[in-house]
Amino acid sequence: MFELNAVLILGGYGAVGREAAMALTGYPGTKVIVAGRDPARARPIAGTTTMRVDAADPDDLAQALDGVTTVLMCAEIDNARVARACLERGVNYVDVSASHDLLADIENLDDLARDHGATAALSVGLVPGITNLLARVCAERSPGTEVRVGVLLGSGERHGPAAVAWTLDGLGALEGSWTMGFPAPYGTRTVHRFPFSDQYTLPRTLGVPVARTGLCLDSRLTTGLLAAAGRPAVARLLSRPRVRDLLLRALGKIHLGSEGFAVTVSSGTARASFSGRLQSRATGHTAALLIRDLPALPPGVRHIEQLVDPVTFLTELATGGYVLDLHQGQGF
Repeated sequence: MFELNAVLILGGYGAVGREAAMALTGYPGTKVIVAGRDPARARPIAGTTTMRVDAADPDDLAQALDGVTTVLMCAEIDNARVARACLERGVNYVDVSASHDLLADIENLDDLARDHGATAALSVGLVPGITNLLARVCAERSPGTEVRVGVLLGSGERHGPAAVAWTLDGLGALEGSWTMGFPAPYGTRTVHRFPFSDQYTLPRTLGVPVARTGLCLDSRLTTGLLAAAGRPAVARLLSRPRVRDLLLRALGKIHLGSEGFAVTVSSGTARASFSGRLQSRATGHTAALLIRDLPALPPGVRHIEQLVDPVTFLTELATGGYVLDLHQGQGF
């Protein structure tokens, strides 16, 4: 028999899935199933079970959903199809993806989710996620003004080649940069315009006129290298597969910074920040906390800032070793 809340984590062998699984085991009445195509890759986590699931195989996925109440998606494997399969069975769905197009496809399943009494929670993580909640706090304190989101990631944290490639491509996708104040020890930094999904969703979910999202790394040198790679002349060079592959390999070996992170949001005179160590840990903890409260949330497809009270949620999340700072006024 499954517990009151049986959570299947797809892509559960990665850093985010593992952090979410460990956090979920601390919630009474929760059964945690860590799933992926190769169970041998999974490092044992006390209090969880392991299952082989190929999410790309509809029959395999359908069988895995039997008895499950919630699916946490920690991979990008045709997510809209997986979400549809969950919602058709009345299974709740939580997605940590940061890809706007992917999230937009899942938003189209709102009527399906409501018809089956299921909830699909999107933008659940550090960015998007915590950034969305900070943006809601700032937008409510300073309504009708542009929202700016700054994300500082630790270049000392290890990331796979897909994550490095995604960052490289994102820094070349949009033009523009600005300075933002981050909590100690980072100070004022230049962030480069980056296509995080927040800038597309926040104007709709919060009714703000404009949302801009920018990225920097704690290592100024690595930030400069990535920003330079987005310039037109360099981008043309990187279009050559061999050159691109060499750069990605080199960037994957650079760990000049720390494992810390910080996110800052501003809107008018309102400022808010959230910081800590290991972005994957923060994303996993955010997902786990939302899943705990999911049974009490309304059906339909919504982003995290539409589902929870931001101050209450962030305050509880911060007890996991993070620093939450909510400001009203100029600067930090």
